[in-house]
Amino acid sequence: MSVLDTAEVPSADRAEYWHEAVSHTFIPLDVALLESAPAPATITSHRLGALQVSLVQAGPQRVERSAGLIARGGEDHLTLALQHRGTARLAQDHRQVELRPGTFAVSDAGRPFAKELPDPFVFTAFHWPRSAVGISEKDLRVLTATAFDTADGTARLVAAYLECLSRSAGSLEPHLASRLATTAVDLLAVLAHERRGRSVPEAPEVALATLARVKDHILRHLGDPELSPERIAAAHHVSVRYLHKLFRFEGVTVARWIQRHRLDMCRRDLARPTAGRATVAAVAGRWGFVSASHFSRAFRAAYGVSPREWQARGGAGRTRGTVRLPLPADKPGKAARPSGFGVAV
Repeated sequence: MSVLDTAEVPSADRAEYWHEAVSHTFIPLDVALLESAPAPATITSHRLGALQVSLVQAGPQRVERSAGLIARGGEDHLTLALQHRGTARLAQDHRQVELRPGTFAVSDAGRPFAKELPDPFVFTAFHWPRSAVGISEKDLRVLTATAFDTADGTARLVAAYLECLSRSAGSLEPHLASRLATTAVDLLAVLAHERRGRSVPEAPEVALATLARVKDHILRHLGDPELSPERIAAAHHVSVRYLHKLFRFEGVTVARWIQRHRLDMCRRDLARPTAGRATVAAVAGRWGFVSASHFSRAFRAAYGVSPREWQARGGAGRTRGTVRLPLPADKPGKAARPSGFGVAV
């Protein structure tokens, strides 16, 4: 957990301190405080895998993300802000929306936006890298500067999950936190699909809740080589046909979803400083791959390098060239590429 607090900062220095705190926590932003004597403000953040969860409490202000700031970095992130107190006006992609308590909106750090908070406020910001969100640019565009009311079906489920996740963020084990963060990202993708009219036909609340439970179950059993659609369906008292239907609208099969996450866990394990003590076959077996040769082919197809090469290089931080390893692509035989999303407060 990290806490940034301006309470002990002299009033005359708070504006500059807060500007640096916001830009350091999220992305480069211009911050203008809208009060002559800035009140104390805090940002309390937790890291859950690729997801950063931050509770922000402060006085009236305006934040802006210009083209110049985008050039300075942070363009590969997205932020979902869940409003708790006060109101906010967010403008992006030629749209402007007002957020009140109980609503949330998404901003994309890859394009200019502005957000004005005219009163003292509290909100929780969920900050993701674009590569973690498996949705297209078109799907992303339907989310930005759009107010989602938590009284509505799908948005209510997304908000409830995120609120629960933020409340428990400080007590979660790192491995479990990463898995729960993955489910949160998946729910954001579901919301985008529904907004574009491609949601699961059944009642959204039921389908989304089932899908979230299924994915959590899969992540908790990735190491089981006998994990299969039949066993997953039986564990959730649904038919195999319905299970495939839940995943179909995301454009990926159950088997491919399992494989891409197994590959991601192997990728992470092979990049650890202690990875040299384990053979590639041992790491593959730990995450449910029965055949070492099949694992090697799948890893190379997804990431463009062999598992042994990745292990020898010690992960992305020590590779040369342009190799980037997010979650593997959903299409067999193609290396994963950044999906093109980003975030802001």
